[in-house]
Amino acid sequence: MNNINENFAAAVALTTVAEIAAARIENAPTEELKVIGISLDSNAVEAGSIFAALPGTRVHGATYAEGSKAAAILTDAAGWDILVEAHETRPVLVVEDVRAILGLVSAEIYGHPSEKLTIIGVTGTSGKTTTTYMLESGLTAAGCAVGLIGTTGTRIKGEDVPTSLTTPEAPKLQELFALMVERGVTHVVMEVSSHALVLGRVTGTHFAVAGFTNLSQDHLDFHPTMEEYFDAKAMLFEPGSPVATEQAVICVDDEWGQKMAQRAAGGEHAVITVGTNGQDDVDCAATLNSTTDTGAQDITVKLHGTAIDTRLPLPGAFNVANAALATALAAAAGIDAETFLKGVSGAAVPGRMERIDAGQEFVAVVDYAHKPAAIAAALDSLREQVDGRVGIVVGAGGDRDQSKRAIMGAESARRADLVIITDDNPRTEDPATIRAAVREGAEQAAASGRNVEIRESDSRGDAIRQLVAWAQPGDAVIVVGKGHEVGQIIGDTTHHFDDREEVRAALADNGFGTAPARTENKEDRA
Repeated sequence: MNNINENFAAAVALTTVAEIAAARIENAPTEELKVIGISLDSNAVEAGSIFAALPGTRVHGATYAEGSKAAAILTDAAGWDILVEAHETRPVLVVEDVRAILGLVSAEIYGHPSEKLTIIGVTGTSGKTTTTYMLESGLTAAGCAVGLIGTTGTRIKGEDVPTSLTTPEAPKLQELFALMVERGVTHVVMEVSSHALVLGRVTGTHFAVAGFTNLSQDHLDFHPTMEEYFDAKAMLFEPGSPVATEQAVICVDDEWGQKMAQRAAGGEHAVITVGTNGQDDVDCAATLNSTTDTGAQDITVKLHGTAIDTRLPLPGAFNVANAALATALAAAAGIDAETFLKGVSGAAVPGRMERIDAGQEFVAVVDYAHKPAAIAAALDSLREQVDGRVGIVVGAGGDRDQSKRAIMGAESARRADLVIITDDNPRTEDPATIRAAVREGAEQAAASGRNVEIRESDSRGDAIRQLVAWAQPGDAVIVVGKGHEVGQIIGDTTHHFDDREEVRAALADNGFGTAPARTENKEDRA
């Protein structure tokens, strides 16, 4: 994506940007200045572009303006004070809150690309990634040119484009939209995180359709309460919100979904409801008919009274709900549901209930589940697939919501026969302290009388080897927490680590398949 600005970004007068941002201009240029891009990265900002200098947790972004190639700087009052001390001579736009207007400014600079695309957003706690992959597969089968933005990165018509956040920051997001327009994309499916909604990353984006999956405990390090977490998600649906979607599609299988449907009511379009619990009053329902030995599910989706049978390649009741939501979203975007579902039958999602098969006579799965409800759902899904025992490797991330750690351990111990507690991404926290919190929850749950074995290992690789060595024919084992990720963050350094590689290597150690080539450890700044 180098130098893509010069290919398609419109040259916008700085005075126009100032007007949109309601900014005062310091060091005003004597002649008209036009800008061709905007970036939060002082090292990446190109000549002729704006550097958006935000306040940081440790250092204000304005500190890094001096060495940038930016033609102008957008910042707040604190940033302006820093620039004055640095004797900055370039034009500076000063606003009260940079994030509040960053999306609108970015959209203007890149020519409001989301208005030229059909943007389908998906939010909720669990299922966002899987739902977007189903949408990508089904829309492609229906003849659409699809862009995807989410946790696993960005794809443009099947081609990977590296990105670092579930929902990129506003300048990068609008730049991606513009690139997609340039490359002939017609539909974009994207995950919309609660952080993105609160921090203004999607402001300036026009959503044609948006869907809600569910809500369960997560991110309470960022949102103080579940109600505030819910309110953040509701920004995408509530009439009058600056980022409200045109058409809302809500899964009402949980109480939060029912509440979201009420919050979304009153807009120009009626809310489309989705349910998989046998509800009679939903617009789109899905039911499970049978399950294959591989975990694939034969389901019936009933949309506005029309029933369609299809095979879903992914296991678990939660994926039936994801498929129903994806179908209703596609239909709301004008796509034929039967054609769409034929495409969904070929969907594969990296790191989401991903089976690792090396000829062993037990099920081995890697999954991204890192929330209590997601862990419970993944284990329930495995229980449905096998007659034998179920084992799990589980850990919790550092510098994140601490209140969910014991609950993750408890949900694991309530459902598994073996629980091995290990490190996830400890980041800057003491790994042993994190493991102790997860273990406490597991042991409390085990005290209720369940016959569950609990182990602990300070090596994730060793934990995976123990899990695989424990498995016998007819069992199922799952490694949760990292899914598609290929790094483990310890301190401020990311070391190469891929759960899928480790499971394959452990299987090879036990006589199944061939050990994969190991990727040499890399030390990248997290």
